[in-house]
Amino acid sequence: MVKEEASPNRGSSLRAAGLISSLTLVSRLLGVVREQVLAALLGAGPHADAFLIAFRIPNLLRDLLAEGALSAAFVPTYARALVEQGRSGAHRLASRLMTLLAVALGLVVVAGIVGAGPLVALLAPGFDAVPGKAELTVRLTRIMMLFLPLVSFAAVAMGMLNAEGRFGLPAFAPATFNVVTILWGALLWMSGLPLDQVAFGWAIGTLLGGAAQFLVQLPGLRASGWRFSLEWAPRDPGLRRIGTLMAPATVGLAAVQINIFVNSYFASYENGAVACLGYAFRILYLPIGIFGVAVGTVATSGLARHAAVGDMEGLRRTLRQSVSMLAFLTIPATAGLLVLATPIVRLLFERGAFAAQGDNTARTAAALACYSVGLVAYTAVKVLAPAFYALGWPRVPLLASAAAVATNLLVNVVFFRSFGFRSVALGTSLGAWVNAAVLSLGLRRSLGAPEVKAPPGAFGRMILASLGMAAAALGTSMLVESWVGHRGLVAQVATGLIPVTAGVLVYGAAALGLRIPEASALRSAAVRMRRAV
Repeated sequence: MVKEEASPNRGSSLRAAGLISSLTLVSRLLGVVREQVLAALLGAGPHADAFLIAFRIPNLLRDLLAEGALSAAFVPTYARALVEQGRSGAHRLASRLMTLLAVALGLVVVAGIVGAGPLVALLAPGFDAVPGKAELTVRLTRIMMLFLPLVSFAAVAMGMLNAEGRFGLPAFAPATFNVVTILWGALLWMSGLPLDQVAFGWAIGTLLGGAAQFLVQLPGLRASGWRFSLEWAPRDPGLRRIGTLMAPATVGLAAVQINIFVNSYFASYENGAVACLGYAFRILYLPIGIFGVAVGTVATSGLARHAAVGDMEGLRRTLRQSVSMLAFLTIPATAGLLVLATPIVRLLFERGAFAAQGDNTARTAAALACYSVGLVAYTAVKVLAPAFYALGWPRVPLLASAAAVATNLLVNVVFFRSFGFRSVALGTSLGAWVNAAVLSLGLRRSLGAPEVKAPPGAFGRMILASLGMAAAALGTSMLVESWVGHRGLVAQVATGLIPVTAGVLVYGAAALGLRIPEASALRSAAVRMRRAV
């Protein structure tokens, strides 16, 4: 087990973010492998659409409640309990929360199983146009509703460990979910089952992965002294505080999830669009997870501690550093995804059933390009929104989320008939930008503009370095493809990885040459880590 004590200074935050980034990278890469297995097994047709919508129903509730509002409300409340009541009081709060969750989510699971038909009709009405597609989705939904309580308990365990400054194990836990499902998918691949049975088998593997994600964290919790005890105390002040923060946070942190609901509705009217959009967003999850989740997790814990003791200067400093670091990492990632969308999709998915089903590569690449426009905003929200919850100011995230959803809905209503699934991805990106803009404006008015911005000219230098990187990556891609083509695994590896490597090297050199502070900070951190080894 890895233990990393968080602290407010920049060096410790960078080390903790580096630890989480490394472990999250492993998890996200495994997540891409899991999607590769799914694409090879089910392609991007009706069966893949059915599975993804069926998985999306409990996953949507998980993101809204477990890993969204609940985490945002639980982490600062648990951190406050550690300060005010000590570890025993914080552990008691966690046990009471898990007891309450077991009862509440049990009722939600039963309701979801009973009402699976109306849920599918609400989320994906277009499935009725394909015979048997809606019925398959309903049956898969009833199986995967059990995923919700499993992953919710895992989210509580993650929050406990993160609040205590133990970032390694919770960052590693999602990887276990991916490992279990990948191994299960390999068994399905070797079984030679028909597509309907493969879809059901994949649903069972999803439940096994969810259980593994929770169970792998139990040793870390036990090492910290926590022992679960069944305690029914819904009037506990800590639970009430969590509930008070959760009510607006359910909407305030859920712009992406609510937009996914809107997107699923529109995408269901194009056969295979749900799958292509899902595969594209999985690729985008790599930089979101590596950069946004890593920096956001460390920032959330730091923001909660600063707010608990009234250290507003420390809170502003954490925000400034986190936003600057995210911009430094995600601006070039956006440029790279825009110019290399097609080679990346070819490398990751063009095999098995996916390759055999027409123009899936072009459609997925188009979705990826549209999604990548919002990458900077997606990750920024993961830092900006928790600041409001740490301060007990949930109204601004509520307004920001509502504005984002309205933007996405408007884009889809106006442009879906003309641009189809591309408007779905673009609407999500524009909604994320609106979300981030409202949050940023609220923080500037509340905490002071100079404290939440990057140093003067830093963003401009990041953009300049990113443009040079994009030109190098695109030129390298065209050159390599002219030599080896794009058919076959060797050509796909060459056209996918060589341009990425060239782009990273050019951006790193440009960032150091332009004296971007984050580049120097990362280089210094890397040198210290190398010396420590």
